Amino acid sequence: MAQFYFKYGAMNSGKSIEILKVAHNYEEQNKAVQIFTSAVDVRSGLGKVASRIGFERDAIAITDDMDLFETIQSIETKLYCILIDEAQFLTKEHILQLARVVDELDIPVMAFGLKNDFVNNLFEGSKYLLLYADKIEEIKTICWFCHKKAIMNLRFSDGKPVYEGEQIQIGGNESYLPVCRKCYKNPTRMDEK
Repeated sequence: MAQFYFKYGAMNSGKSIEILKVAHNYEEQNKAVQIFTSAVDVRSGLGKVASRIGFERDAIAITDDMDLFETIQSIETKLYCILIDEAQFLTKEHILQLARVVDELDIPVMAFGLKNDFVNNLFEGSKYLLLYADKIEEIKTICWFCHKKAIMNLRFSDGKPVYEGEQIQIGGNESYLPVCRKCYKNPTRMDEK
């Protein structure tokens, strides 16, 4: 029986490389997968899943008006797994559509993304994944400044922490760092990095 997975982690925790690894493992056994990613994040190009270590794959870009259930149901190849990158940017409707894929089409769905934004509010997609996923798993990474587990994403500009602004600002290491709770509130060592 298929299940709905949400695997979340702070920035730099290896979510995208995990998607690419899972896809490779299925495909090595001749089991087709379909990778999707949010159309919001175009750092590597529209419809691309790219890891910081240099691996990249094409994906279907998810737009706000896309019906994921209909899109997946219309794929003629037998799919063994659906993989979603940048799942935090999905809408409630997308999450409900993915739940239908699991329940009605019996295809496992693995969604990967951030849980919280830079001011520690849930993203819409993450909120509904936490509510609807059968299995929730944290992908861990360490704080940029100390040895503790990173659970937050610190946005910065010109070397200074930013604690207000628009929820979505696409960026990587030039804009965000994974941090623990203590370093989020007091990143005194930013100038040393």
